[in-house]
Amino acid sequence: MSDEQLIREIVSGNHAAFKNLMEKYQLQVFRTVLGFVHTKEDAEEVTQDIFVRVYQSLSSFQHESEFSTWLYRITINMSLNFLHRNRKIRFQQSLQTIFSLHSEEKTPLEKLESAERDRRIRMAIDSLPDKQRMAFILSRYEELPQKKIAAVMNRSEGAVEQLLQRAKENLKKKLTTP
Repeated sequence: MSDEQLIREIVSGNHAAFKNLMEKYQLQVFRTVLGFVHTKEDAEEVTQDIFVRVYQSLSSFQHESEFSTWLYRITINMSLNFLHRNRKIRFQQSLQTIFSLHSEEKTPLEKLESAERDRRIRMAIDSLPDKQRMAFILSRYEELPQKKIAAVMNRSEGAVEQLLQRAKENLKKKLTTP
């Protein structure tokens, strides 16, 4: 069943159709959210909130873009909203992660170095300007083509290409300076 058919079914009261729609997009939404929030628990929470919002807003979907584009826009906006509300908590969780990694294969120093490298990468991505971060996450985490990213972000493909180039340059600078 196509997205449009599922949406018609849902709007007319078929709750099983929403389950089908959610199953179709849940992994994509989760991966995108995870690219922003970096923890499984937070990504699960935000993903759940996104599908609640989608269910509540589905009757207002105008079909001016593909459903997946509309869904990505909601996903990005809700992920950014979550980040803005939870900055201090995320920093504390990053510190806990550094000091609580367990692995028989790595020495404590190796675990600390690995956690520190991961933290620096997350911080570098998080510090990108919002539009660069959106383009980067959709490109790298979701592996979306530039055309789809352009539709999601309501930008031209050239603008998306520039955002991705700037994001790569900024990440390179942030990650090569001690």
